[in-house]
Order: sequence, then C-alpha cells, then structure tokens
Amino acid sequence: MRIVPAAWLGPLRMILLAALAVAAQGARTLDIYFIDVEGGQSTLVVPPSGQALLIDTGYAGNSGRDANRIAAAAKAAGVKKIDTLLITHFHGDHVGGVSNLLERLPVATFLDYGPSVEGGGKYPAPYEKAIAGGAHRMIAPGDKIAIKGLDITVLTAASRHLQRKGEPNPYCAGLTRVEGETGENPQSAAVLIQFGSFRFVDPGDIVWNEELALECPDNKVGKVDLYLTAHHATHVSPKSVYGLAPRVIVMDNGARKGGLPDAWKLLHNTPGLEDIWQLHFSFTGGKQHNAGDPFIANLEEHDEGMYLKVSASEDGAFTVFNQRNKYTKAYPAK
Repeated sequence: MRIVPAAWLGPLRMILLAALAVAAQGARTLDIYFIDVEGGQSTLVVPPSGQALLIDTGYAGNSGRDANRIAAAAKAAGVKKIDTLLITHFHGDHVGGVSNLLERLPVATFLDYGPSVEGGGKYPAPYEKAIAGGAHRMIAPGDKIAIKGLDITVLTAASRHLQRKGEPNPYCAGLTRVEGETGENPQSAAVLIQFGSFRFVDPGDIVWNEELALECPDNKVGKVDLYLTAHHATHVSPKSVYGLAPRVIVMDNGARKGGLPDAWKLLHNTPGLEDIWQLHFSFTGGKQHNAGDPFIANLEEHDEGMYLKVSASEDGAFTVFNQRNKYTKAYPAK
C-alpha cells in the first residue's frame, strides 16, 4: 500500500474540497416559487447563479400581505434583492404590490410592456415612482431577459407575439380568433424560461387570441415541462394549448377566483399531463374540479399563504414541493 506523505495531505484535502464544491454547484437547481397572492400572480425564479427574477407582485394593501409572502419566499431562497422585476401588465393583482415590495426588498431593474392602455397611456402612479429608483426597460416579443444561467425569451407583450416558425399543432383545427378582447390582459407579457433541458412557460394574463397566436397554426413555443395557467384559469384556453404538452400544470388561482370548472376540465384533459398543482382549492370548482388535497397549497378560503416550489435540474428532471403539507413529488427526466 502506498503511503501519502503528510506534506501532501493539506493540498490533497483542498483539491478534494474544491472538487466537491464544483460537483455541488453543478447539481444545484433552478428554484421557482409560486407565491400565494390570493388569485393574482407573483412568481420568484432563482437559478443556481443566485440572480433573482420576480414576475409580478400581487395586490397592494392588506397590511403588505403579498409583499410579506414574497419576502418570505425570497428568504427561503436565500435572496436579498430582486435583480429583475417583470410586470406582465398593469392590473392591480399583478402590479399593485410594487410599493409594498420595495419596503422589503430592493429591485435593480424593472421590465414591462410599456405604459398602461387602461391608464391613458401612463404608468400607474406607484409604479411610476418605483421605476424612478432603478433601471427600467420596455420589452418586446423575442427579447431576452438577462438572468445568469437561464435562457428567458419574451413570448408576448403589448398585444404582439413571437414571430418564429414552429412545429405544426394538430390541436388548432377549427379554432378562430374572437372579437372584443380589449384592455390590459391582451397586452400581458408572457415568457419562456429554459434551464438546460427544462422548459417553463409563464403566460401572464394573456387570453384567447394571444394564446392562439403563439400556438397556431404552428406551435412557436415548443413543448414544455411546466406550464402556469394563463389568467389564473379564469377563462377557457383554446384547445391549442395541448400542443405545449406540459407534464405539470400549476394553477395560480384564489379560493374564489379562477379555477373555473370548464377551464380546469380542459387543462386536466391535456394529453400526457401527469399532474395539476393549485395554489388554492377552488370553491367554484368543488371536489370534482380540483386536484387532490396533497397537490393544493391552500385548502381554506382564509389561509396562511403557503407556496408551491418547483426545483428543476438541467437534465429536465424536477420536483414539486407543497409548503403546506411538505408533500413532494419527483418527475424524472425524459
């Protein structure tokens, strides 16, 4: 047996520790926190680099309830500042919490589609004040959002959509545009977030025509692993959403907002879908149109604001964790 000289032990130990650190870094995950803001949206995205993207801020008021929940998720993620805040559009359940958020966490860069179409071509006053304190940029479809370790593509913004060729979508047959879509929702930003082979779509509050434009006649998004429901499942998506083939759907509904039975039923019947997870039990849907209790973060109307957390590896494997009951389910790479 060869004896290692004592003088070598220190350097060898340092080399071993360095190798272990590199291996640990390589094994770290992209963590996505779906924060309960009672039927609005706030999604915290943290890759191994530690840079943080926050998508929307929930509601204002309520003693800073939504900002407190964002701050709690940020603390769990080891995040002390928001590198980039993306405001998908200017409804109060998405942008309302900005002022409360800034009292708890600094924001370096603000992104949005441009001044509000419902605000006379101006930004809401609290948001206008917020962006004066940081870098600000308007986004357009096809733009990239710079978060180290992630590939983030803007899919929709300001009623425009990504222009690129995709695969023919067999679920487009018979689908046509609808009339009468106005206001903020059609302006909403939507993004595709990629971490290695793992793909996640957050569509914000886009509605029928914007979904259809992305998915028909060609699917410009491609297949995804994880899909957040468009507009909290407060409307029925076109069947073309089946072309995205998500393995898991997360529904950012409230107790009495979103999770409509017809919307839930369409999404539940997605070919190849493995599970739906929900931020709330939908009292509108009843037992028949809700996921099983282990897959729901908040069961009661007046709750403690539990989150769902997705942890994804670059090979496409991921887990979903329910903060309420600590239930975790793994989805192996395919």
